Amino acid sequence: MHAQSSRNDGSTLAASPAQGAEHQGLPIPQRYWAMLVIALGLTLAVLDSAIANVALPTIARNLNASAASSIWVVNAYQLAITITLLPFSSLGDRIGYRRIYLSGLIVFTVASLGCAVSTSLTTLALARVFQGFGAAGVMSVNTALVRMIYPPAQLGRGVSINAVVVAVSSAIGPTVASGVLAVASWPWLFAINVPIGVAAIVCAIKALPLNRGHESPYDYLSAVMNAFVFGLLIFAVDGLGHGELFGYVTLEALGALVIGYFFVRRQLRQSAPLLPIDLLRIPVFALSIGTSVCSFCAQMLAFVSLPFMLQETLGLSQVETGILMTPWPAIIIIAAPIAGVLSDKVSAGWLGGIGLAAMTAGLLLLATLGPHPDALQIAWRMALCGAGFGIFQSPNNRTMLSSAPRERSGGASGMLGTARLTGQTLGAALVALIFGVAPQNGPIVALYVAAGFSAVAALVSTMRIMQKVTQPD
Repeated sequence: MHAQSSRNDGSTLAASPAQGAEHQGLPIPQRYWAMLVIALGLTLAVLDSAIANVALPTIARNLNASAASSIWVVNAYQLAITITLLPFSSLGDRIGYRRIYLSGLIVFTVASLGCAVSTSLTTLALARVFQGFGAAGVMSVNTALVRMIYPPAQLGRGVSINAVVVAVSSAIGPTVASGVLAVASWPWLFAINVPIGVAAIVCAIKALPLNRGHESPYDYLSAVMNAFVFGLLIFAVDGLGHGELFGYVTLEALGALVIGYFFVRRQLRQSAPLLPIDLLRIPVFALSIGTSVCSFCAQMLAFVSLPFMLQETLGLSQVETGILMTPWPAIIIIAAPIAGVLSDKVSAGWLGGIGLAAMTAGLLLLATLGPHPDALQIAWRMALCGAGFGIFQSPNNRTMLSSAPRERSGGASGMLGTARLTGQTLGAALVALIFGVAPQNGPIVALYVAAGFSAVAALVSTMRIMQKVTQPD
């Protein structure tokens, strides 16, 4: 006899007894080993988005490349992730999340070795493309795997670990890169990934759970259209921020819109679309996506602009800047697990609204710092931002994941990662645009804009309070 599992759209999904057993998560200690694999892979993937920025001048000099062309060391990685995140998450729904994650780890590790031994900018950029493909495999299904690792009643705890790993890895990337470059040459930024990646692969083979996919044919045309839409959008947003010719930016944006129109129309006809538009019909899921995009945009606006404010406006050193920005990620380590446990019992609408309101207040307080603040005045404002972000992120991610049907966990996981990357890309482009328009007060203006995005995120989050969430588990 089949059990029935409720969906958020009011329909039901049949679940076999075997599937019911799967829904109870992994036994301990396998659960801990599986989460260690998830944390290691996610750390490598997120950290490598940030560390290359610091090394760009050194890489350019060493490889006899121009500063402008060296930007492709960063762009190639980010672009490869963005255009393949949703295709890999869709493929994970079909062939299993473990296969995608493990393949991503293997490709990332081999590509890291390729980066370390590169002798030209061309080979390095190509290796970074493959490294991005591997990172996309890891990022696309990591939360879908967490949903299999933990039982539904404890899902918030598992999601909070992911939230901590992403937040801290994003924040400490420049610090880690500076530390490595202080004692070794730039290839070691990539070579250090190899032994960690090998260890993660070995653990993944033993610990990650298996899941049964479905036999729907894979939509290769949609994967290509997805790549063009997101690729052109990234180029348009980045070009706008860096002052490229308006005509080129306009053509890129129009290309993305035209292809995007036909892409969306195609997705509406699919039963399990690559771009999970059907999940966006679930109000709680759609509101969680909006909250995520706005909040990560606010975070990136702050992370990019704060070092400029601390060093150029307040006259602090690089070391002092690094120390004073540490409270933000440090508090997330404390706040996110607490919020993750609470999210199993308290509405994400309330937790997200409260957390993002605190983050908004922290950003406004940073923007209104006097000309000669002491270290404590800066540190507690940073801590307030980190506490707010930590309180919001775990409940938001848990709600986003659990509001989707279990067999669509890959699509939900892919949308979670896409929302984060979209927000971060938009935030970084807005900082560049603001600095170009207001060079004198750019950091302060960017912090006010960040507070605006954070306030919008808080408002969108509270809109979920009125939505009834029926867990599909």
